[in-house]
Amino acid sequence: MKKHYKTVVCLVAVVAALLWVSQPATGQEVPTVKKERNHIRSGNKLYNAKRFAEAEVEYRKAIEANPQSGAGQFNLATSLMRQGSATSQNDDKNNPMTQAEGILQNLIKTTPSRDLQSKAFYDLGNIAYARQQYDQAVEHYKNALRRNPNDDQARDNLRLAQLKLKEQQQNQDKNQDKNQDKNQDKDKQDQNKDQQNKDQQNKDKDQQDKQNQDKQNQDKQNQEKQNQQQQQGGMSQQNVEQVLKAMQDQERATQQKVSAEQARQQRAERARTNRKW
Repeated sequence: MKKHYKTVVCLVAVVAALLWVSQPATGQEVPTVKKERNHIRSGNKLYNAKRFAEAEVEYRKAIEANPQSGAGQFNLATSLMRQGSATSQNDDKNNPMTQAEGILQNLIKTTPSRDLQSKAFYDLGNIAYARQQYDQAVEHYKNALRRNPNDDQARDNLRLAQLKLKEQQQNQDKNQDKNQDKNQDKDKQDQNKDQQNKDQQNKDKDQQDKQNQDKQNQDKQNQEKQNQQQQQGGMSQQNVEQVLKAMQDQERATQQKVSAEQARQQRAERARTNRKW
């Protein structure tokens, strides 16, 4: 298609330019002026020599001589197309291809010639095709055929663009299905990961509950063991302390009684010794 595209663009530019220069204006076509025709002829010679930038200058001079020059505008757009890049951004105003596109779109609106409109739509179709904008290319080729049903080149390119558009849509559908499957797999992985996290949390909780239960059981066993030891020993530590205190109180009371008795005896002995005989 690239080879076919370049060939078609070249042929259309040359043939259209020669037709517009050699044929007189008919119907609603704007008559050319001598200076305009001279610049177009010079531009065509430079274009055929592949000196597209110089041809561009001559076509611009033709438009200066006659701003309504359809041939000058069309050939200018064609020379710009040969200098531009279809892979550049559509909004790149410095790209000659973008400039050519603007000129062709304006030419379609301003020229009364349906034949020239057809050629302009055809070139717009070629630009869109080169950009892989096949849906736009299809519409442009259809518009070219509406204005010139006998344009076999536009018909052939329309078929190619329709095939490319169908292939493009199939690839987009395939990529969409692939992305959908990928998203579904990702969702499934996320769900599995969430379930794994949930299972791990439940496992951790069960383990913590088990540890707490084991601790409670251990504390209970220790308490029971302590109770058993207290029962086997007869008294608890508190009871032992109470008994010891009671014994100490009792011993203290006994000592006080003994001390009191000894003091009484001593007083009685002193009284007996001091008695006069």
